Amino acid sequence: MNIRWTVLPFSELSLEQLYAILKLRVEVFVVEQNCPYQDVDGKDIQSFHLMGTGPKGTLVAYARILPAGVSFPEVSIGRVCTALQIRKEGGGQELMRQALAFISHTYGVIPVRIGAQLYLKRFYSGLGFEVVSKEYLEDNIPHVEMVRLP
Repeated sequence: MNIRWTVLPFSELSLEQLYAILKLRVEVFVVEQNCPYQDVDGKDIQSFHLMGTGPKGTLVAYARILPAGVSFPEVSIGRVCTALQIRKEGGGQELMRQALAFISHTYGVIPVRIGAQLYLKRFYSGLGFEVVSKEYLEDNIPHVEMVRLP
């Protein structure tokens, strides 16, 4: 898998990059998961945007890295999504490794919190995250909060 990784704050995203991010997020969260929800939530402006582009320059992986205090008291990772063509090839794991490496480099070795869809609990556990909340519904999808300690 040949993916080029880029992380930018919102203010440095081009219009084309922002469009590709929103397009991928809608494809995954709204269309595939059949979940109409308010994706543009005001947090993008305060966040870093991790983008993985494939050989043809198409966005194939994305995650939003939120500073402490934006979604949770800890730095967090959200809107984690991959295009269909890189799933089952380790794209999601590499995306999360890139996000965690960026957090370590930018903020130091700190705890990281996520709000994970329940069906992905095993995936995130494999990356060192542990469940720290009861199950809850977000946009009618079961979630749990998970933390990865340093």
